[in-house]
Amino acid sequence: MPRKTPPGRVRDIARAACDVFTEKGYRRTLMTDVAARLEINHALLYRYVESKEALLELAVRYAMDQGADLDALVPLPTPAAGRVLDLVRSWFAAHAAFPVLGTALKQGPGADAALELAGIIDELYDFIEQNRLLLLLIENLVIDHPELSALYVSKSKAAHIGRLTDFLRSRAASGGLRPQADPEIAAHFVAESIAWFAQHRKTDPALTLIDDERARASVRQLLMSAFVPDIRTNAPGAEPPFRG
Repeated sequence: MPRKTPPGRVRDIARAACDVFTEKGYRRTLMTDVAARLEINHALLYRYVESKEALLELAVRYAMDQGADLDALVPLPTPAAGRVLDLVRSWFAAHAAFPVLGTALKQGPGADAALELAGIIDELYDFIEQNRLLLLLIENLVIDHPELSALYVSKSKAAHIGRLTDFLRSRAASGGLRPQADPEIAAHFVAESIAWFAQHRKTDPALTLIDDERARASVRQLLMSAFVPDIRTNAPGAEPPFRG
């Protein structure tokens, strides 16, 4: 008779694995580390995953969709070489298109550059905030996975910075945004400011009490102030006028 999986057990394992891989990276993480996080004997993990590689796949799948039914995956065998990379590649292709930025680049100068920039800021903030768990996991795996680093850092992230650079340069040339001495550095400034407040601030104990909407609104207002000439301002606590 097949062994029944206790309700929620696979999800608990996946979440614990995700947390430990994020904290330690791939090479330093041991099956015993995940078992200790769950307060179980590490031998029990092998009922669900065949190896640490399979545990990583389970963690990545959970980080991609925390509401997914993972029970059907177990027992999860050791994945073929490149399988986790393919999962991440497919996920980025489906979720990291950034249509607001794409539309602005396609249309070119002529629209309200402030409204365009506000939409681009909100789009990236939403993406990072909603996918924070996966992005944190990937960022802590890339040092041990050159192929994943090439996909995430050299391809996906670099492509977004390149498109954002083109937008800032184009709108500065048309007079819609302030000119920047180095548009590429300016694009990194926008992306990293958003990433820090949407994602990394939550790992800083001194900043965990900052409300999400307060952080979002402040980042938008500060970035708009940096790039938009003669920016409109609101009363303290009011919603900035640029959200599209």
